[in-house]
Amino acid sequence: MMRAREYPTITLEPVFMLIIPAIDLKDGHCVRLKQGVMDDSTVFSSDPAAMASQWVQEGARRLHVVDLNGAFAGIPVNREVVHEITENYPSLTVQIGGGIRDLQTIEAYITAGVSWVILGTKAVKNPEFVAEACKEFPEKIIVGLDAKNGFVATEGWAEISDIKAAELAKRFEQDGVSSIIYTDISRDGMMQGVNIEETVTMCRASSIPIIASGGITNMEDIKALREVEDEGIVGAITGRAIYEGTLDLATAQSYCDK
Repeated sequence: MMRAREYPTITLEPVFMLIIPAIDLKDGHCVRLKQGVMDDSTVFSSDPAAMASQWVQEGARRLHVVDLNGAFAGIPVNREVVHEITENYPSLTVQIGGGIRDLQTIEAYITAGVSWVILGTKAVKNPEFVAEACKEFPEKIIVGLDAKNGFVATEGWAEISDIKAAELAKRFEQDGVSSIIYTDISRDGMMQGVNIEETVTMCRASSIPIIASGGITNMEDIKALREVEDEGIVGAITGRAIYEGTLDLATAQSYCDK
């Protein structure tokens, strides 16, 4: 396998809290789910690459892409769409999750221009793999911890484990994980506001930077996150809010840059 040191170093974004648009892929379309239920999806575009273009034009510095089919299948399903986005916007940083369960898949995505890969189910069920992946691909591994009532969910959120998200975050502290995406799945896609308390709990559980996700609805949520940004929040993923217009991406990022 090609060694990690042969890959170029990622150009880091400015040290402000990033507003990160989500592009969730299902059957080649850009969709949003409610609480992770695949049968409860809203299609926002049949052209995910065009959606990426829109967010880039509005000032996005990073995209959060999830292969929803891949998350359930355990292997990448919408890889061609991801490649189209990275080819169209080579200077844009992209993080990808969904169905990433082995080193070969990580390598394929990074070779295709993805900046970070997100380990979710694999990280929960085989924590030792995270350390292995970080060693092979330093600074390119993000762990996605999706939780309901503080307990980690896996298999595309279809299963709730008996593992506390905060405890698992502590477990990865020494592995070299770039950041942790913490998603409150009870709020994801529900437009009910971000769970500030649980997000801060995650920040305090380890020294790993946290990207908040789930429930972000409007500027009030962005302001609330900014108030606790110093706890270790480096980004906020937003999906339905920017698609439905209750949050303006450019305005939100401009606010965070001040």
